[in-house]
Amino acid sequence: MFLSTFEKQLDAKRRIVVPQEFRALAAGPFDGVFCFPSIEADCIEGGGKALFDRYNGVIEELEFGDPLRSALETSVLGGMAKLSFDTAGRITLPESLCDLFGLTDWVTIVGLGDRFQIWEREAFNAHRAAQRELARQGLAELRAQQRAARLAHSGQGSAG
Repeated sequence: MFLSTFEKQLDAKRRIVVPQEFRALAAGPFDGVFCFPSIEADCIEGGGKALFDRYNGVIEELEFGDPLRSALETSVLGGMAKLSFDTAGRITLPESLCDLFGLTDWVTIVGLGDRFQIWEREAFNAHRAAQRELARQGLAELRAQQRAARLAHSGQGSAG
């Protein structure tokens, strides 16, 4: 799994060192990663062949000509770049992706299990704060639902 968060500096050629743990997880048919504009956030999404296969599987489940299929093909497959590791474990980010997300200097690479994201550092800090608040609220709601279900199941809930 892609885990943890790393801050890395882009060099003048838009190269970043991919964390060694991430390089090991991305091992597959070629020595590199697949990257594309994230659908869910203003960042680059990346991963190994397993991530590519997962998105491709979702796309193939949809009928040819389905608007969602076309949107996913355009967004994911059309925006995807295969980025090979150099001898120092770096990838060179495409200029178009750097421009799209304002990646010019420091970036944050965040592991999300089966994938990772590359963010402009300050944008990620704001995103992380919003996600943390959403997680807190969601967990509190989930706990309340579980508590209510336990009470109803044990017969202690009030009949309405």
